[in-house]
Amino acid sequence: MTRVLVVDDERPALEDLGRLLESSPRVQDVALAGGGAEALRLLAARQFDVVFMDVRMPDIDGLELGKALERFANPPALIFVSAYEDGAVSAFEHGLAPLDYLMKPVSRARVEQALERVVAGGVDGRGPAAGQRAGSREEWPGQDADGEIIPVEHQRGGATRLLDRGTVLYIKAEGDYVRIHADSGRFLVRAALADIEERWSQHGFVRVHRSYIANLRRAVEIRPQLGGTVTIVMADGSEVPVARRQVADLRRRLRM
Repeated sequence: MTRVLVVDDERPALEDLGRLLESSPRVQDVALAGGGAEALRLLAARQFDVVFMDVRMPDIDGLELGKALERFANPPALIFVSAYEDGAVSAFEHGLAPLDYLMKPVSRARVEQALERVVAGGVDGRGPAAGQRAGSREEWPGQDADGEIIPVEHQRGGATRLLDRGTVLYIKAEGDYVRIHADSGRFLVRAALADIEERWSQHGFVRVHRSYIANLRRAVEIRPQLGGTVTIVMADGSEVPVARRQVADLRRRLRM
């Protein structure tokens, strides 16, 4: 049985989601907060397993509150709720890894799916879902041991795909966006390639070209090209170009 906090500055939306959660057999208790400041007071006084939180709020918005939750000794799982499709991208840009992302108006089916994620994450009656944060010692279901879940691309039915970093093959810069090439498809995300390089370098992702970052853990072959450069052949057969000035560094990394 799950203890839930719902945070939304719009009272009708707050009460509607509260009623949906109260009717779920998975939920033990539901508390409502009309904004980020009230949510922090409740979180300081009580233990919750999961927080359903609006992204855009006037006092403390969902992104700020999400960062605050990361500093808790025993943080609850985080599920974002928004009427805007770019909220998932904003979470990614702020380094947050929500367990799920729901689009308003929220359906009963999506609420139950989100609660299933919480249960799968390991709610144990003492507090939060285990491992719901990137960087925690526990793993998210289905992710690599040092992985991160990335919310990408608004899906039909009000869902957002949660992409396991371990499934990413390479990333290509496209103006102010990057195109993430993964096992499950290609996804356009508003982000800077340099930021991803800095955050993911310790996980096998290497800048091999001004426009490309390759996941060397998913590389299967280094193929020489005319002019002294090479391409990296990924697990799906795609090829990533390596800039000539990066070839020596790549060979050192691979001990070639």
